[in-house]
Amino acid sequence: MITLALAGKPNCGKSTFFKAATLANVEIANYPFTTINPNFGVAYVRTPCACKGLNISCTHCVDGVRFVPVNLIDVAGLVPDAHKGKGLGNQFLDHLRQADAILHLVDASGGTDAEGNPVDIGSHNPMEDVKFLGYEMTMWVYGILDKHWSRISRQSQGKGSAIQQGIAEVFAGLGITYEDIRDAELKFKIDFIHATMEDLIPLCAEIVSISKPMVVIGNKFDLAPEELRKRLAEAKVTFTSAASELALRNAAAAHVIKYLPGDPEFKVVDERSLSAPQKAGLTKIAGLMRENNGTGVQQAVNHAVFNLLDMIVVYPVEDETHFSNKQGDVLPDAYLMKKGSTPHDLAFQVHTEIGKGFLYAIDARSKMRIKENHILKDGDVIKIVSAAK
Repeated sequence: MITLALAGKPNCGKSTFFKAATLANVEIANYPFTTINPNFGVAYVRTPCACKGLNISCTHCVDGVRFVPVNLIDVAGLVPDAHKGKGLGNQFLDHLRQADAILHLVDASGGTDAEGNPVDIGSHNPMEDVKFLGYEMTMWVYGILDKHWSRISRQSQGKGSAIQQGIAEVFAGLGITYEDIRDAELKFKIDFIHATMEDLIPLCAEIVSISKPMVVIGNKFDLAPEELRKRLAEAKVTFTSAASELALRNAAAAHVIKYLPGDPEFKVVDERSLSAPQKAGLTKIAGLMRENNGTGVQQAVNHAVFNLLDMIVVYPVEDETHFSNKQGDVLPDAYLMKKGSTPHDLAFQVHTEIGKGFLYAIDARSKMRIKENHILKDGDVIKIVSAAK
């Protein structure tokens, strides 16, 4: 399953975002390093369910909206010079090893300083926080490479491809592949044979960018002064209010409102049951949702999965006539697949043995047999025929 990591300085709202996205019980407080050990939970990407276009009934979606699970990690806060051991240092960075993509939260309100301490709203420039996570990760990766560079250079015997392989082996535990190394090297056209360690810093930055794609999220945007919002918008930062999303999900769970994560608005079930403070709070949230087309939390998760990671949703079935498994359960599974994936890739995703025994696939919509190397599309419903039982 895809893993997303929430990262940023302390007190920027990561734990609130995590709780809103997963409804997990985590500690939230207005001081740095509330989160010491990472929190693990399940969030969901939102997509139109295939049942809508097929005009069939499905019990795995909500009003035609399908939610597909992804792992979400809320890691400890990062401060400048973490790669040198400041704050929780490399302990934080180490937790990002398993992440496929990173949601970098910054405090859009400017209400926390560089180390996460509360300050007056607008007194800290959040643009200073936008770039430092990438820098810290770059220097972390660079520090690892520095420790092994002499050995890699010595063992490569002057062969550039051997150096690439050596770097890939050092970074294997970070989820960084040989292809990532090669792509970064091609971009910068680095001469590995004669490169100094300083020459490798931009290479490490590109490796981080390729292997750990990142979206920057301006949290607490509803508290941000207009000038800060303008600067962040110009930098293509997306806005969220995690506190508002958490309030809406709790209200929906209590049947006070009708709301699905990612909706641009909500509907109050019975206004007469609301207290004056509840009405005022919901009115304020409704206003910021109109301004931002939602709270931004679900949109951020979707952006990371569908845009940064280029994923699509595919539905494997066993009965192409009824779009179901053998028990008659309609569209029981929804798989996130990389764009460009094939039916054979889907077979391996369902089960290794099914992939090994792959014979052919059927497009359940057209009932036509499709080739092993057919490129799958978002929303495809596919029957895999395999020799495996």
